[in-house]
Amino acid sequence: MSHHDEDDLKPTFHAGFKLGEKKTAEELANLDAEDESLAKWKASLGLGPGGVALATTSGPKVTVLSLTLTSKTLPTGKISLDLSNQAQVESYKKNPINIKEGIEYKVGITFKVNHGIISGVRYIHVVKHSGIKVDKLEQMLGSYAPSPDGSPYTKEFMEEDSPSGPIARMGTYHVRSRVIDDDGEVYTDFEWCFKLAKEW
Repeated sequence: MSHHDEDDLKPTFHAGFKLGEKKTAEELANLDAEDESLAKWKASLGLGPGGVALATTSGPKVTVLSLTLTSKTLPTGKISLDLSNQAQVESYKKNPINIKEGIEYKVGITFKVNHGIISGVRYIHVVKHSGIKVDKLEQMLGSYAPSPDGSPYTKEFMEEDSPSGPIARMGTYHVRSRVIDDDGEVYTDFEWCFKLAKEW
């Protein structure tokens, strides 16, 4: 992938942080089996007998379906990038979306947990303008199991402000987005671009 440094897209760990021992969904299900309240919580995550998280399913644990930008100033409410279609994903690198300058917006992702339990998963994106890094967003997703009905989850991140002014409106901003866990497993990695404009 083009002009983004790999180090920028790695999870940030604070001093003293240690990764816990990796456990399978089955091992988690058997932990503290005598604790009734913990058993109920694990069942809510699909960790009980016959639970969806224990199902042996091949393929990726997580499928990222879309990335969205939402803003109160956006007439349609949100812009959505479909990540389920590879041809569409390729087009996002060449066809910038317009973002209004000087507004508040939020980035969000919609994803599906296919099997197992995910934790320590985060969304990271790095924005470059004229080859210079101008922004980095790193947000934790939380812990999830497959939803009982197979429906996806949506996570919206903190509000950000888009730059403004004549210089900010010059050229195209290139973004590389990644969903990665603490162990370095990458669930999606793609590029997209945008331009700042006076109006949406």
